[in-house]
Amino acid sequence: MSFGIRFSPEAEETYNSVVTQLRQRWGDAVVAKFEAKLLSALEKIAENQFLYAVINDNLQVRRCTLHKNVSVMYKVYENQALIVCFWDNRQQPLFF
Repeated sequence: MSFGIRFSPEAEETYNSVVTQLRQRWGDAVVAKFEAKLLSALEKIAENQFLYAVINDNLQVRRCTLHKNVSVMYKVYENQALIVCFWDNRQQPLFF
């Protein structure tokens, strides 16, 4: 069974921030590679929402590492996964 995937407003904002930064630093080719990795990860999440590890037991937030520098955080609901945000892994941890 395939789950639906929805982006929170914060996820849309942080996604745009990551893409803008990649485009400014490394160009469109790197953005295209990033987006391909993201699409692959979203397909995996849609097929198996529990594939990636829970990083916060209280909030049930899961993390999928797209690149050593960027992760996508998401929560699983009854029939969909909510993308919470994109996270720069070089920052201080989001969840403790």
